[in-house]
Amino acid sequence: MLGKEQIAAEEAWYETEKVWLVHRDGFSLGSQLRPEAGSPLPEGKVKVKLDHDGAVLEVEEDDVEKANPPSCDRVEDLASLLYLNESSTLHTLRQRYGGNLLHTYAGPTMVIINPLSSPSMYSEKVMHMFKGCRREDSSPHIYAVAQAAYRSMLMSRQDQAIVLLGASGSGKTTNCQHLVQYLATIAGSTGKVFSVEKWQALYTILEAFGNSSTGMNGNATRFSQIISLDFDQAGQVASASVQTLLLEKLRVARHPANEATFNVFYYLLACSDSTLRTELHFNHLAENNVFGIVPPSKPEEKQKATQQFSKLLTAMKVMGISGDEQKAFWLILGAIYHLGAAGATKAGRKQFARHEWAQKAAYLLGCSLEELSSAIFKHQPKGTLQRSTSFRQGPDESPLGDSGPKLTALECLEGMAAGLYSELFTLLISLLNRALKSSQHSVCSVTVVDTPGAQNPKLAGQSRGATFEELCHNYAQERLQQLFHQRTFARELERYKEENIELALADAEPSSSDSIAAVDQSSHQVRSLARTDEARGLLWLLEEEALQPGGNEDTLLERLFSYYGPQEGGKEGHNPLLPSDKPRHFLLGHSSGTNWVEYDATGWLNYVKHNPASQNASALLQESQKKVISSLFAGRGGSALVLSGSVAGLEGGSQLALRRATSMRKTFTTGVAAVKKKSLCIQIKLQVDALIDSIKKSKLHFVHCFLPKAGAGGDPQAVLCRRVSSSELELPAEHCEAGLMQLDVPLLRAQLRGSRLLDALRMYRQGYPDHMVFAEFRRRFDVLAPHLTKKHGRNYIVVDEKRAVEELLESLDLEKSSYHMGLSRVFFRAGSLARLEEQRDTQTSRNITLFQAACRGFLARQHFKKRKIQDLAIRCVQKNIKKNKGVKDWPWWKLFTTVRPLIEVQLTEDQIRGKDEEIQQLKSKLEKVEKERNELRLNSDRLESRITELTSELTDERNTGESASQLLDAETAERLRAEKEMKDLQAKYDALKKQMESMEMEVMEARLIRAAELNGELDDDDSGGEWRLKYERAVREIDFTKKRLQQELEDKLEVEQQGKRQLERKLADLQADSEESQRALQQLKKKCQRLAAELQDTKLHLEGQQGRNHDLEKKQRRFDSELSQAHEEAQRERLQREKLSREKDVLVAEVFGLKQLLEDRDSDIAGLTQKAEALEAELQDISSQESKDEASLAKVKKQLRDLEAKVKDQEEELDEQAGTIQMLEQAKLRLEMEMERLRQTHAKEVESRDEEVEEIRQSCQKKLKQMEVQLEEEYEDKQKVLREKRELESKLSAVSEQANQRDFETEKRLRRDLKRTKALLADAQIMLDHLKNNAPSKREITQLKNQLEESEFTCAAAVKARKSMEVEIEDLHLQIDDLAKAKGALEEQLSRLQREKNEVQSRLEEDQEDMNELMKKHKAAVAQASRDLAQMNDLQAQLEEVSKEKQELQEKLQGLQSQLEFLEQSMVDKSLVSRQEAKIRELETRLDLEAANQSLQSDLKLAFKRIGDLQAAIEDEMESDSNEDLINSDGDSDVDSELEERVDGVKSWLSKNKGSSKTLSDDGSLKGSSPTSSRHTFTYDRWDDEQDAGDSTRRSSRSSPSASEAESRAAETPA
Repeated sequence: MLGKEQIAAEEAWYETEKVWLVHRDGFSLGSQLRPEAGSPLPEGKVKVKLDHDGAVLEVEEDDVEKANPPSCDRVEDLASLLYLNESSTLHTLRQRYGGNLLHTYAGPTMVIINPLSSPSMYSEKVMHMFKGCRREDSSPHIYAVAQAAYRSMLMSRQDQAIVLLGASGSGKTTNCQHLVQYLATIAGSTGKVFSVEKWQALYTILEAFGNSSTGMNGNATRFSQIISLDFDQAGQVASASVQTLLLEKLRVARHPANEATFNVFYYLLACSDSTLRTELHFNHLAENNVFGIVPPSKPEEKQKATQQFSKLLTAMKVMGISGDEQKAFWLILGAIYHLGAAGATKAGRKQFARHEWAQKAAYLLGCSLEELSSAIFKHQPKGTLQRSTSFRQGPDESPLGDSGPKLTALECLEGMAAGLYSELFTLLISLLNRALKSSQHSVCSVTVVDTPGAQNPKLAGQSRGATFEELCHNYAQERLQQLFHQRTFARELERYKEENIELALADAEPSSSDSIAAVDQSSHQVRSLARTDEARGLLWLLEEEALQPGGNEDTLLERLFSYYGPQEGGKEGHNPLLPSDKPRHFLLGHSSGTNWVEYDATGWLNYVKHNPASQNASALLQESQKKVISSLFAGRGGSALVLSGSVAGLEGGSQLALRRATSMRKTFTTGVAAVKKKSLCIQIKLQVDALIDSIKKSKLHFVHCFLPKAGAGGDPQAVLCRRVSSSELELPAEHCEAGLMQLDVPLLRAQLRGSRLLDALRMYRQGYPDHMVFAEFRRRFDVLAPHLTKKHGRNYIVVDEKRAVEELLESLDLEKSSYHMGLSRVFFRAGSLARLEEQRDTQTSRNITLFQAACRGFLARQHFKKRKIQDLAIRCVQKNIKKNKGVKDWPWWKLFTTVRPLIEVQLTEDQIRGKDEEIQQLKSKLEKVEKERNELRLNSDRLESRITELTSELTDERNTGESASQLLDAETAERLRAEKEMKDLQAKYDALKKQMESMEMEVMEARLIRAAELNGELDDDDSGGEWRLKYERAVREIDFTKKRLQQELEDKLEVEQQGKRQLERKLADLQADSEESQRALQQLKKKCQRLAAELQDTKLHLEGQQGRNHDLEKKQRRFDSELSQAHEEAQRERLQREKLSREKDVLVAEVFGLKQLLEDRDSDIAGLTQKAEALEAELQDISSQESKDEASLAKVKKQLRDLEAKVKDQEEELDEQAGTIQMLEQAKLRLEMEMERLRQTHAKEVESRDEEVEEIRQSCQKKLKQMEVQLEEEYEDKQKVLREKRELESKLSAVSEQANQRDFETEKRLRRDLKRTKALLADAQIMLDHLKNNAPSKREITQLKNQLEESEFTCAAAVKARKSMEVEIEDLHLQIDDLAKAKGALEEQLSRLQREKNEVQSRLEEDQEDMNELMKKHKAAVAQASRDLAQMNDLQAQLEEVSKEKQELQEKLQGLQSQLEFLEQSMVDKSLVSRQEAKIRELETRLDLEAANQSLQSDLKLAFKRIGDLQAAIEDEMESDSNEDLINSDGDSDVDSELEERVDGVKSWLSKNKGSSKTLSDDGSLKGSSPTSSRHTFTYDRWDDEQDAGDSTRRSSRSSPSASEAESRAAETPA
């Protein structure tokens, strides 16, 4: 009834069209009203009726979002919402949070809302509830994330990383603690390297030294930490390590108002150990401290701090930190406190304000006051301290401290305190890693990343601006958020594009890369000091302004706004930077513009400058006079390298820890990092880069932590999101249910938007988040398709993996929309792969159960065979003991047993000596091999360590080379640019020089003319009036011209100003139009995105409905098949019932006939008894006679012996018949069991045959289609081969023509050479003859020999060329023959395939006919078997009756025999003897009734014949089944083989029985054997027939003792 109510409620929900109305305070539930026909609504407006007050409002269409049915209010996964929008998501989160359900799945990620109180859902019992569970089977919990990462690591052997995201105070560190505690509890540790106790101690120490109280969080983490757990092959924790980054070391000396320094100072000041307080000079504390370190004032705070200090001491002991090491920590912390109490002068000479407190600090640090003062203020402590210079300084440049304003005394003091605490924290992390490291081999790791949350002072109700440290933490959160968006959205889109998968996804909003670029965008000019127009981030600008002589925060912000601030005519919505009303303040939009943080840049330049006092802290600690301090810091001078002060905890003993450290070092030593490694600003970016690079190669699991409420006094609506909704409605927030925990909905909405979680959810819902490579998917899930595995084999090699996967998916009968085939992998919708995994687990468990059953059966059979062998061995031992008893007193046996050991002693000793020598040789070889193995192992370890060292050195050298090459490229580019600028400046200089020279010449000429005019005036006063008039006239003309030109210029200027005003008005109008169009475009885009999202949600809902329909159809098909099977079973049962009723009628009739036969036999037995009584009376009469006759007596004795012989024969025949009856009973039972099993198997066979026939038809159709495709392909191949043949023939003809022509030319050349050679030989002969006669010289002879050798070489070369041409011709002929053979083979294959196609079709038809005939034969055989069973039952009843009659007659014969013996002893009369003989003859004639035995034997023979016919019918059936065994499963063959074995056993038994009866009838000597022997023989034979085929040897050995026993009993039987 409840289900119907829920269905009715959901139907009513869909009919009312419920929506969410978004307003300033959150959202309210309402119903969207349809517009009336007479009064249409304006465009973009809808009417909504609110549910809580019934008000009808006309609102913007963009402010309305669809609502989900009530069943989705507390859904565990946000991806399963019907309509995915902000309001529905927030409503689900609020409902779950109100029900104390803090964790919610959001697709592949987890959303956690931090509770305001500590819930009791993190116990060890809850941990074990999640142990071993899959993500799909577990409820949302932080333990489920840890279990999913751990399970994925074990299955894939890939490193995992869990990243926690969220604002400060949202519970990231607490969840990090739960994650690591779960892994330590569930996985365990080898040798207790890492345990829950150690983790709690580690967390306590890190909380004390790295946490402090802030405005947003009472216990905020002030550093980023990477916790790595390395696991071994068994999945246990082998080692662990902690790396820390972005430590707020300056918080020791300087922190915002209403905030505190690190917790450890308060714990130390409240310690109750008087000795420690006296040693640290804490008995009298200073009244004021420039660092703001003040002891707790309230008693409860002091008591709590004292307890925390005791807990801290215990934790340090657990982590293996000794007492001296702890003392060093307390000394340094006390020195920092006393430095704050000492203070510094504000003006004048740099020195301490209160030297007595400085003296205490120097004493605690183990140095003098002068050394401490010099290290802080003069920057030259005792010893060699390296001077801090920037990479940009050349050899002649001044240090950084001289480029800007000098540091004040207080800043130097703060730098020393920050340096001391940084060194102390780095040492602490090293000691913690020392307690966690191990040399055990590790395979993979799980990394947990915890960073300080996003900071916003306005959210905590503070009016101050954010500091530089808060900017660094916000920047790290932005980078992690960008990594989340890249992994869950951008990377998935790239993968779909690579795999050619089209995905209709609405355009997402741009990522937060603008705000990240405003912080860290780098410059291409690495070593440029000039202020260029190239856009750079805040960190780079800070470094440049700190290096410029006149740089300050104002110029910094001016340059920053010029790059990223709002521009004139630009779009306002895309600016990551906005100006503030306060001086040196600016607004930076984090989290995609949803979290605008106001920063105060005052003093940032002094912060980023190098403070030498901070750098001198390390040397001061290393040269301390206190051994407890110097011993800890003495060996740390050379290990810091470039990561000193940046990343702590790079030590580690495992291979994975070394690999992580190498990755981080590479981040700090390659590229721009090698140049900027000493820059404090760029170190911030490098640390975040190292953090991202260390987890980028792992499989990431993201956890979003949301803040439920803002701090007191904050206005989150104005801070986090300037405009949450386009609507200006001010509606009361929707009332939640009573008792639910309240949420700040605008704050939660801003966090949801900033996290870009909905984009990832839409990608997860609409895309294919699960994917696997083709080969991996086939290997993993082919267990679900056993017919494919049986078809191809378990480890078959697939050429086309994609096709194999498609066949596998078709056999799995998945919904088409639930998967997509890519180019290299198969993609699945969310949840599809999980369902396949569940099916695989079910099938695997079923297979394992069957395997276990088979193993147990095999072991039981082996145990049974072992017991049989033991029984046989016991019998053999008993037989040997009996034999030994018979021969132990035999003298020759005694002699044999005495002499034989003496003979074997010598042989045994020789063998023992040989074996000892072999053992010694093997021992020596073993020792030698062990020694060589140890040496090789040592060499291998040494070589591996050397390889590791060389690899690290090579990596460092490569990194150095890369950085040097990049520096060289940058220097080259800078030099070329400088040369170009130099040339331009030189050209400008030359042009200006020429212009200046020309102007100087003009001035000189003007001066000369003026001087000449003055001289002329002085010389000629008369002509001066004329010149003066000319001069005055020229002056007046010039004045008039000036006035005219000025008037014209003013007129033109007025006209231009009017035009300008008109253009400005037009521009303002165009800008207004543009803004209006932009707003309309934005509204249209939002509407389009909203409609697209709703459309996608509807599509997903439709796909879900289609999937459910598909599942229902599968279930319906399964139900239909089961229903049809049930109908067939019922029909079969009905037919069996009818058959049984008919058999019952037949049996009733037979029983009636047997009863009549039994009555006849009873009447015959009564007559025989009467005759026997008469005979007894006659015998009494005979015994009363006293006359005796010896002849008659002898005759009677002879007849008596004959009768005894006949009686014995009859007894033997009766024994044989009894054995036959017993055999028939057993055969009957066996046949009954066999027929029952056949009935059961026949029903299953008939069901499976129909399915197999259908499968055969489908497979044959597929084969026919494949054959047709193959025929087409072979036809195409044939055509291709023919074309190739023609081409080869043409090539061959051309080659043969060339060869013939070449042969002809070669032959001509050879003939010509031969003629020339013959002529040369003739000339040579003539010359030789002539030389013989004329005594030639040796030189001529050598010339002739040389000519002869050259001619022979030419001839040989010609012969070789001819042979090579012949070989080429033969190769071409062979190729032609091969092509002809290939052509013939293809034609034969084509014809063969055609024949196979016809044969398959005919075979299908024949199989169908054979199936029908087989069913008929099987039914006939079953009917015949039932009839034979009935006949055998009848024969058994008759045999029982005959055996009873036989016993009665045997008893009567015994009585007669005893009477005859009595007559032998007494003398009787001949007449009486003759009368007795006559009566005996009558008895013999009466005994002829036993002739019925012959009829029974004939009936038995007839039964044996019928059994033989039944066996023949079964064999024919098995022969017909053998044709189908090619298709049938192995189970059918096992049943047929078992049936055939049983039939063969019956057949052999029948042949034995016939043979034994024949021997008994033919051989008279065997008739005297006892009936027990035949029974024993039959028993052993029957037992042997029931054994397996493989036990033939044991069966023969078993039957032989029974046969010998039967012979011995036959021999012992008296004749």
